[in-house]
Amino acid sequence: MKLKYLKNVTTLNLIPEKCSGCGKCLDVCPHGVLNLENNKVAIVDKNSCMECGACKMNCPMSAITVEANVGCAAAIIFGWLTGKEPTCGCSDDGSSSCC
Repeated sequence: MKLKYLKNVTTLNLIPEKCSGCGKCLDVCPHGVLNLENNKVAIVDKNSCMECGACKMNCPMSAITVEANVGCAAAIIFGWLTGKEPTCGCSDDGSSSCC
C-alpha cells in the first residue's frame, strides 16, 4: 500500500534548470516521488512527499527545495498522532486552526 498524505500542501519544489540528472535524490526518496525523465529529475507524485528533506540534502546542484517537517501536512499529521488540534501558523488571523 502506497501512503498518500494531504493533497497539494507539500513544500516540495524542483528547479529543472539546475538539475544535472545525477539521480542522487532518487536514491534517497523513500516514497518514489521523483523520477528521471530525459536526463533530468521530475516530480511524478508530489502528494506522496512526506517532506523528510532527504532529496534536498542530497542534491549537489540545489535544484530541490523542501521545508522538512513544516507546513499544514506536518501539523495535521502531528495533530492526528497526538490527539491535539493541528496548528501550522498559516491562518491570517493568528488563530490556532490549520489551513
